[in-house]
Amino acid sequence: MTGFDFAPLFRTAIGFDRMARLADSVAANEAPGYPPYNIDKLGDDSYRLTMAVAGFRPEDIELVAKDNTLVISGRMTQEPSQAEALYRGIAGRAFERRFALADHMVVEGAELKHGLLHVGLKRVVPEALKPRRIPVSAGTDAQIANDPATAARAA
Repeated sequence: MTGFDFAPLFRTAIGFDRMARLADSVAANEAPGYPPYNIDKLGDDSYRLTMAVAGFRPEDIELVAKDNTLVISGRMTQEPSQAEALYRGIAGRAFERRFALADHMVVEGAELKHGLLHVGLKRVVPEALKPRRIPVSAGTDAQIANDPATAARAA
């Protein structure tokens, strides 16, 4: 994969260095193909990650969300079998998958059903970061915070 030059972006944008590091890490670390997964968008702020984990039990799988990263790992516990396996086509090897989460993404829950692990994700933007409407007053009594002219008249 070719490298990207983010220098033109940084001339006019502030605080996007994390995005550049993320793009570089994605280009450098090609993800392994096991286990396969799908990511579905269910709504404006809802997503579902579905991962094929045939043979794993809920206690064999661990999900950890930390620092905008979701880590899903699995280690299958081997139970003594009385039958001799002639062929093993179902991969039961250990795995670890990492997913970069956008800001304010929350893992709602996980369910293992029919060999598929379903992980619900939702974007929850705090009230302080949501856009808010600011009323405009027409009178002269309105005070504007941090306005020296208004503060001098009030004193």
